[in-house]
Amino acid sequence: MLIQQVSIENEATLKDVRIEAGKFVAIEDHLTARENEGIIDGRGKLLLPPFVDPHVHLDSTLTAGDPEWNQSGTLFDGIRIWSARKQKLSIEDVKHRAIKALKKQASHGTQFVRSHVDVTDPSLTALKALLEVREEVKDFMELQLVAFPQEGILSFPHGKELMTQAAEMGVDAIGGIPHFEFNREYGVESLHFVSDLAEKYGRLIDVHCDEIDDPAARGLETLATLAYETGMHDQVTASHTTALGSYNDAYAYKLFRLLKMSEINMIANPLVNTFLGGRFDTYPKRRGMTRVKELNEAEINIAFGEDDIKDPWYPMGDGNMLDPLHLGIHVAQTMGYDQIMNAYRFVTYNGAKAMHVMDHYGIEEGKEANCILLNRSNFYDALNERAEVLYSIHHGRVIVKTQPQEVQLYLDKPQHQQWS
Repeated sequence: MLIQQVSIENEATLKDVRIEAGKFVAIEDHLTARENEGIIDGRGKLLLPPFVDPHVHLDSTLTAGDPEWNQSGTLFDGIRIWSARKQKLSIEDVKHRAIKALKKQASHGTQFVRSHVDVTDPSLTALKALLEVREEVKDFMELQLVAFPQEGILSFPHGKELMTQAAEMGVDAIGGIPHFEFNREYGVESLHFVSDLAEKYGRLIDVHCDEIDDPAARGLETLATLAYETGMHDQVTASHTTALGSYNDAYAYKLFRLLKMSEINMIANPLVNTFLGGRFDTYPKRRGMTRVKELNEAEINIAFGEDDIKDPWYPMGDGNMLDPLHLGIHVAQTMGYDQIMNAYRFVTYNGAKAMHVMDHYGIEEGKEANCILLNRSNFYDALNERAEVLYSIHHGRVIVKTQPQEVQLYLDKPQHQQWS
């Protein structure tokens, strides 16, 4: 396959890209087409590595309103409603909804997804289903699974045993939720358990950490210390960390030093964080998101996830990573022209780094041929106008092709001539 004359990551000089045997084999100003070689005329459009969603919940996806809508919009009501909904989970139910959501994500150019899966369920139904899904979608999506204790590890009956069982069943990462444990002591102990379990089974770590407006929440400092002292470093990810937006600046300054030393990854979820956050404030009302701008400027890896797609925590969602990115740069106030042009990194490279897939991610000769062609010539326009993904190519194979929308205007014609 030969992709002709594309702008790779906003570069002014257009390039040709050749793909053979599922890999990028040549990237040059001009390449001569070979006999019988498939050709995509890039026409100066933008070529990016595929979108990455490093934080979503496929077990709960597409369940909004069942058994009830989250009318309060709080994290805690979402947990309560999900606790009721998961009582009627089945393998078929979870697989059907998860695959439907993954196909929707794929249609928007996402090829790498990390899903948290609730293991505070004695039957582990959702985990069993998603382990099957991980295998079934591998031809178009690289899916990672996180053992996520939605109702706590120490605060849920046999929580440690269920987490250990999930590790043995083959999850990719170990999760936690220290701010939802009964008390701070349990929260700290749960993080030590997560760290020990991940080291024992050779898994990554991705913790729902301090997803609360409470400035006294301090799970992040414990998690970052463990990342540093165990040597796991960037194998550890802290998701949400919305309390960081409530910390005083003196404490945040001290914490940033530890975060930098630990090499920990951070994930914000702008759509859901801003929807759930600040719910107990009157005014001033907090934005509900972590310090994205400051983390990025400190060169601490920060990525964006979609988090929820039509479930008890978030009633909307379409699987398009341009949505959390668009909102995220507004809330983070990172909207200088250069910042917007480079904002794609929040939903590409930064997420890939958190998922630990950088060895086969990126548009480089010798790497797996995974890329998307957007219907604009630069990312500023692509994000602002929600550009279509003209092509999504995974392992050298076209998995998505989109015909651009055609809009016809009749604004300057007399009324009687319209539609003729």
